Amino acid sequence: MTHAPSGAAPPGPGPGETSPHATVPAQRGGPGSEAVARLRSAATTEPGRLRIAGAVLALLVVVFGAVTFLEVSARASSADAVVERSQPLSADAASIYRSLADADTMAASGFLAGAQEPEDVHRKYEADIKEASRLLVRAAGSTDASSSSHEEITTLGELLPEYTGLIERARANNRQGLPLGGAYLRYANQKMADELLPAAERLYAAETGRLATDSADARRWPFLSLTTGLLALAVLLWMQRRNYLRTNRVLNQGLLAATAAAVVVLLWLTVGHTVARTELRGAMVHGQQSLDVLNKARIDSLKARANENLTLVARGAVLTEDGTDKYETDYGTGMKALGAQLETAKRLAGDDSTGSRPVEDALGSVSEWQERHRKARTTDDRGEYESALKQIIGPKDTTGESFEQVDDALEQALAHEQGEFDVAAGDGRGALGGLPAGAAVLAALGALAAIAGVNRRLSEYR
Repeated sequence: MTHAPSGAAPPGPGPGETSPHATVPAQRGGPGSEAVARLRSAATTEPGRLRIAGAVLALLVVVFGAVTFLEVSARASSADAVVERSQPLSADAASIYRSLADADTMAASGFLAGAQEPEDVHRKYEADIKEASRLLVRAAGSTDASSSSHEEITTLGELLPEYTGLIERARANNRQGLPLGGAYLRYANQKMADELLPAAERLYAAETGRLATDSADARRWPFLSLTTGLLALAVLLWMQRRNYLRTNRVLNQGLLAATAAAVVVLLWLTVGHTVARTELRGAMVHGQQSLDVLNKARIDSLKARANENLTLVARGAVLTEDGTDKYETDYGTGMKALGAQLETAKRLAGDDSTGSRPVEDALGSVSEWQERHRKARTTDDRGEYESALKQIIGPKDTTGESFEQVDDALEQALAHEQGEFDVAAGDGRGALGGLPAGAAVLAALGALAAIAGVNRRLSEYR
């Protein structure tokens, strides 16, 4: 047996051997792995699982409230736009169109009356021009400078002085008995028909389209809010069932309060949005559609009246390609369109006697107008111009009287349908009022209640 010399170091390990004194260094993980380990450790104990469940519950309820606040705020903003901006601008655009068409009608009527234009006709013409100018200024202040509507407003603002200048020249020549006045009047009418009214019609179409878009945006279902709410409610119910199975306690006041808050928000969201959708759709279908048809009918009647007057002013000087009187042809086209619009308006009014009665009155007056017009044309064709003129612009039993009856009836129908729209759209907007803020407050209270309910269970482990 051989002994190592005293003080000599023990022999090291041989090849492939491990020293019995060697220490294996401990492997350390990063901060992420430590967090995972703590989370795994917490999840294996009931208090840890409760804390995780409470955090998830509170987060879900808060997310539900936040999503509801954002989605419903967007819907409410669109509903506000319908009531406060889109529909008023659409109505203003229609009024601009009507004012311009009526001004053209009054100008022709005043010219027909002779050198001394009737004072009431001149006042009506001036009022129409002022109204159109006022509405153009208001519309310009309510539209984006880069929008197509603003471009049309600018176009109308530039063309209107040109038109009124031509009318003044026609009036001045007419007072002197010069035939040139009729040429200026026809040129003014051509500018109105070919430039101003098409621009006004494009403005009306643009604003009516914006109204339809805002209404559609306000009526879109808040699917994300509903989905988040149902998910939060399902997790809350699961948590209460789990609590019952583990503790045999039926109620946890905190979790019950959180569930009640989620249910209230869900019901409020569903019912409120359903009412808003119904009212806003009713405003568009029963209000705006009727307004659109009635506005077009009134414009058709104004254009028909202007063409009827110009038929006598031109006296066959302006012909179509097939050799017929252009203004008489345009009158017939306008009256046909007027009849069709009134039939549509009557159908849309349905069983609403208050809305259908003025439309029926307008239809009766249109028939009378057409009959009187035929008699006046027959008189004029016989060469009895003065007699025909009296049948057109005279004080009684004239086409002018029938036109006024049609216009008054349409004004009544428009006022009724505007009122119907305002009530329905206002109710639709009101159904969303308070919902965004209410959802946010209830969600915050629900999250606190959920945390309180979980903490109540955690206190049993202390």
